[in-house]
Amino acid sequence: MPLYKTITVDNATKVLIWKIEESYEALSKNVELTSYCADRVNNMKSDLHRRGFMSIRHLLAEAGYGDGDLSYDDSGKPHLSDGKFISITHSFTFSGIIVSDKPVGIDIEKQRDKILKIAHKFTPIEEYKTLANEDAVKRKLTIVWCAKESIYKYVNIPGLLFLHHINVEDFNFEDQKTTARVNYHGKIEYFNIYFIEFDGFTCGYALPQK
Repeated sequence: MPLYKTITVDNATKVLIWKIEESYEALSKNVELTSYCADRVNNMKSDLHRRGFMSIRHLLAEAGYGDGDLSYDDSGKPHLSDGKFISITHSFTFSGIIVSDKPVGIDIEKQRDKILKIAHKFTPIEEYKTLANEDAVKRKLTIVWCAKESIYKYVNIPGLLFLHHINVEDFNFEDQKTTARVNYHGKIEYFNIYFIEFDGFTCGYALPQK
């Protein structure tokens, strides 16, 4: 399947999402990988991970980049050769990137019951116990996780804890946005969080507040 969704966040920021329905062989056609990335994908044991990896290369092409324009630092954070900022995500049958003139972060997660069991590890679960049903709690927790994961990718600080250092303000589903605060070693930073839900998945992306 071609590009699933394009979101123009602002004049300098765009989100691209791919629904992975093709085989690895189909996704590999006409894609040139650097030797580093070729080694990475060849060492992946999961076919789904390999397909996700290649789908990202198609998203890069949609944004006007080739695999050679992408590099990774020692922490694994991706960088573009022209100085623009990029964040990358992949979950099961969806992948996504966000490209911007400013630092950004993105995350896609499948909405799964598992998140109800681990919620206490990343957010004060009491905040969501007033929701009408378990499905609503699952959806909301997934949004919170995506928000915190996208912020973590942006900040890229070892030791930053979802539960203790990142706070996401409560929100309504229909708003499709909220705000968040990072407080780490006395340094406070604020973010705008945007989210969408589709096909049982959630995508969240974080932009620093001006």
